[in-house]
Amino acid sequence: AALLGGLAAGAGARLVANDSSLHRTELVRQAVGWLGDVVEVRTGDGRTIGATEPAAYDRVLVDAPCTGLGALRRRPESRWRRSPADVESLVALQYALVASALDATRPGGVVAYSTCSPHVEETHGVVERVLIERADVEVLDVRAALDSVGGLAETLPDRPTMQLWPHRHGTDAMFVALLRRT
Repeated sequence: AALLGGLAAGAGARLVANDSSLHRTELVRQAVGWLGDVVEVRTGDGRTIGATEPAAYDRVLVDAPCTGLGALRRRPESRWRRSPADVESLVALQYALVASALDATRPGGVVAYSTCSPHVEETHGVVERVLIERADVEVLDVRAALDSVGGLAETLPDRPTMQLWPHRHGTDAMFVALLRRT
């Protein structure tokens, strides 16, 4: 949030950061305090933002709760905190957050959907459901946005979404899709 807030300040924009956890929003508030009114930090359910603030934003980042399977190399103990049954409820939450974010985005605006999971149901599955259920959404090619990141785009498969892998990219296994509301 601090990086995005700094970018927003430089562009003359505003950033609204929302999380369902009071503890996390307090940490964000501390990190962005130096930015003043540029960043508004809220504690709330992201599944309701689209209904309460329809078409209010140009850009929305959904950093969705997930199984965290992509971070196992850094947190191997986390494998004991999840079960296969968790995937179904997390996928439902992820879809609800993305759908709400799209409702909160102006036509022409973009939602970035991100998880730290490589699980297909949490990544491509959520995006595919959005595309099936919503005629007002198109997927943008992430690689075009990555042109400024030296050589990263060339390491990705020929598809519009991005899946990073620890053994290829030296990162957690992260997924990003850019969804434009038409």
